[in-house]
Amino acid sequence: MDALSARPKGIALTDKQRIAWLRLIRSDNVGPATFRDLINHFGSAEAALAMLPDLSARGGATRSIRIATEAEAHRELEAAQRFGARFVGIGEPDYPQALRQIDGAPPLLAVKGDLSVLNRPAVGIVGSRNASISGAKFAAMIARDCGRAGYAVVSGLARGIDTAAHRASLDTGTIAALAGGLDQPYPPENVGLLEQIWNGNGLAVSEMPFGWEPRARDFPRRNRLIAGISLGVAIVEAAVRSGSLITARMAGEFGRLVFAVPGSPLDPRCHGTNGLLKEGATIVTSPEDIVEALAPLSQPDLFSLPSAEEPKREARIALPPDETDRALVIDALGPTPVEVDDIIRHTGLAASAVYLVLLELDMAGRLHRHAGGLISISMAD
Repeated sequence: MDALSARPKGIALTDKQRIAWLRLIRSDNVGPATFRDLINHFGSAEAALAMLPDLSARGGATRSIRIATEAEAHRELEAAQRFGARFVGIGEPDYPQALRQIDGAPPLLAVKGDLSVLNRPAVGIVGSRNASISGAKFAAMIARDCGRAGYAVVSGLARGIDTAAHRASLDTGTIAALAGGLDQPYPPENVGLLEQIWNGNGLAVSEMPFGWEPRARDFPRRNRLIAGISLGVAIVEAAVRSGSLITARMAGEFGRLVFAVPGSPLDPRCHGTNGLLKEGATIVTSPEDIVEALAPLSQPDLFSLPSAEEPKREARIALPPDETDRALVIDALGPTPVEVDDIIRHTGLAASAVYLVLLELDMAGRLHRHAGGLISISMAD
């Protein structure tokens, strides 16, 4: 396991920075990608917070933007401490190295349990909630053997395949990614399993606030965590329309390996996995298939730190673009997603001016972000 483990690297946030980061990510219209853009442009979360009202107004917001207060951030930090959890920032040593590299990585993760499990290379194992006996047994085999080979097993705490994977890797290290807050696990029957995870050799992670009850739209975000933390994701039994296929798609977008276990064409639970094999996923008929495929990706220091931490020097804040430049950028946008570089070329404006207009539109709730870094606005805007 030591040979596969990477040395943690990064810079710890100060208490003041952690409060500012928590305020920024909990404010209106600030998602992970917007958070990164704000930090890159303004140099710190504290500076970005001060600029949010002006950005929103210049972007055409019709109402005042809600900015999380210091008191709210302190309350959430205190709730985490009472729960035995903490928040880890994207530039800090304990943040999952592979997750740092994905587009829209969460700036802050709430974590509870054994943080050392995050220093190991990880493999995701997901699949049908209504798993067959053989499917659950094979998922457990994969988890057990991957754990013995030094990998942390990541899954979503769901019924069926997820549960089998977590239980089989309790001794070697498992990570449960939650769709709601750490204090709002789902499904309820797996609360006991979750307690075993964070009281033993495992960890629970979530990007959602404490007290947040998971909704349907939160589960794809949970799937993104599974795919992002992992070097590869194994799908064991998945219907044609299932969350497991969302995880597989995201894993492919992140440049991760996608594994699929073949199943009977007569079993609807296998139609999705068989479809993945047709699309080029790696076939898995034994746990060794996964261990051997991941070995070249499991070297220490495989991932370098992204430019996600606050710079040591104050960023130079560009002057707001004038109305002519702002109109050029808005006119270049439409309902069809485009790349930012195309907007820069089309308008002939400096990149800094274009990015600032996009931040204004983002904070006003008018910008739509798409996979691959594409952006658009609706025609009504």
